[in-house]
Amino acid sequence: MPRSLWLLVIGMMINVTGASFLWPLNTIYIHEHLGKSLTLAGIVLMLNAAAGVIGNLVGGVLFDKIGGYKSILIGIVITLVSIVILMFNHSWPVYMYLLIFIGFGSGIVFPATYALAGTVWPEGGRKAFNSIYVAQNVGVAAGASLGGIVASISFNYIFVANAALYAFFFFVAFFGYRNIDGANAKQTSILNEKTAIKSRHKFTALIILCTGYLLCWVGYVQWPSTISSYTQTLNIPISQYSLLWTINGAMIVLGQPLISMFVKRFAKTLKRQMIIGFVVFMFSFVIASFAEQFTGFLVAMVILTIGEMLVWPAVPTIANDLAPEGRQGFYQGFVNSTATGGRMIGPILGGVIADYYNMNLLFIIIITLLAVGIFTTFIYDKKLNAVIEKKRSQEPDVYGV
Repeated sequence: MPRSLWLLVIGMMINVTGASFLWPLNTIYIHEHLGKSLTLAGIVLMLNAAAGVIGNLVGGVLFDKIGGYKSILIGIVITLVSIVILMFNHSWPVYMYLLIFIGFGSGIVFPATYALAGTVWPEGGRKAFNSIYVAQNVGVAAGASLGGIVASISFNYIFVANAALYAFFFFVAFFGYRNIDGANAKQTSILNEKTAIKSRHKFTALIILCTGYLLCWVGYVQWPSTISSYTQTLNIPISQYSLLWTINGAMIVLGQPLISMFVKRFAKTLKRQMIIGFVVFMFSFVIASFAEQFTGFLVAMVILTIGEMLVWPAVPTIANDLAPEGRQGFYQGFVNSTATGGRMIGPILGGVIADYYNMNLLFIIIITLLAVGIFTTFIYDKKLNAVIEKKRSQEPDVYGV
């Protein structure tokens, strides 16, 4: 793995560690400490995620226009300023407004980082994106574990720790990413008719793929939103709930050799890898629906993590393969905005169902959405492959892959 990718991995780890001090506890803080309903908490997280969707798209476009270094710095500065203000004022409704700015700023960082990873190590394939994914989860494990401990003392310290780590991330990016950039990637001309036709079908395939990806995130985001509050009603301490995310991150890091062996033997294509992951996700929610004690949620989290390890790295890898030259940032921005869209829809959907119906209905709906995701993953490249085969037969030197 090249040195430049190691710097991106380290930066992502610091970034997510800081974010993970806060994001798993947002619903608990809004509901328990600010006295707001789960529905309102879901709306706040939806607004945070909506700002992230915009930030993802802006970050992808910025990457294609001005490169990864400047794009990442812009995102960090927006996030850092918001977090510093939050450190001094986290009352209602300031908390809500600042979460929106944090969502926008961090949204810029993620697609630029993923696009940069694909640019600096194109021959690495899925390994480059898997490295960034693992770094994210090291950050989740560290941040969620420490966040639970700190929150049990005082929520005020959560905001201080978050600001300190983001400041550290700024210095790492400012000095470390200066000579890492993707602005010199070739731009694809829309005047090239053959390339444009090919790109159109590739983008259609990406949209279909990301539909299932969004549905998967709608389910996954229930864990830091409705399920986190649900565990409180079952008298499971915050420290134990935070431990679930520590285990999640530890499994992702330590389980990579086993997942690699599994993928090589049973999931040789990215599509098959994703479909298996969706099935595993469904099984984890079945277990969670029957859980009433910490051990039940622990088993569900372990299973969920296996599904996550199969699905999450596969999507940006496919997006990188589909992206025309000079459009890597936009494609990664689209993928990240899809994930953020799932994080936007998920909390409000889960909050409304939990408030007005019950958790069992929510679990049934999530399992159904995951089944739909399996279908979209199965068909996403059908039309693309048909078009490529047709063009290959006509002009194999141009359209061969």
